[in-house]
Amino acid sequence: MITLRSAQERGAANFGWLDSRHTFSFGNYYDPNHMGFADLRVINEDKVSPGQGFGKHGHRDMEIISYVLEGALEHKDSIGTGSVIRPGDVQRMSAGTGIFHSEFNASTTEPVHFLQIWILPDTKGIEPGYEQKTFFEAEKRGKLRLVGSRDGREGSITIHQDVNLYATSLQAGDTVNYSLAEGRVAWLQVAKGAVQLNGQTLTAGDGAAVAEEPQITLQGTANNAEVLLFDMAA
Repeated sequence: MITLRSAQERGAANFGWLDSRHTFSFGNYYDPNHMGFADLRVINEDKVSPGQGFGKHGHRDMEIISYVLEGALEHKDSIGTGSVIRPGDVQRMSAGTGIFHSEFNASTTEPVHFLQIWILPDTKGIEPGYEQKTFFEAEKRGKLRLVGSRDGREGSITIHQDVNLYATSLQAGDTVNYSLAEGRVAWLQVAKGAVQLNGQTLTAGDGAAVAEEPQITLQGTANNAEVLLFDMAA
């Protein structure tokens, strides 16, 4: 069964400097029918104006992943980490017992466009932590590249939850297949472009919950499509 979450149906918040779309309930947007999926709690698509951003704020007991699509995002936190996240980078921040951080557009002239993803951790009260890795376009082109996992295998970032996170970049006509094991579900999020998921068309911003579908087939229907696939315990 595939359940589509249309981009147009997402929650929205616009503060001038920030234009955000919420796949699941977040902030002032509340929809009891969209509180998350399995251990996936938040997918926000954020566009931040040049020189603007989120001032210092706190989190606890959450795995927070940043995935930049365009521009550059500057990160600073209370455990001493400072970095700039660009397209191809995947950043994981484990909030654990508590962490403060800020996120700003690293450019004073260009906007930054990124996905902020929250995953519920398998254990509360862990020590806060940070990890960032780069995955080049060639690693994702026409194939599913593991970019996040519980055990950090294949050079992926480590996520403190039973989640396998894949990224793929597809040109029109490219096809990738993925087998979903029994007892597992998946969430597909189209970050850019357009694809077909088991014959259903999805475009940028669309998401889809996949359950009781042993085989997932993704086909690019436009050039430079980019998709994230979350494989999780049901």
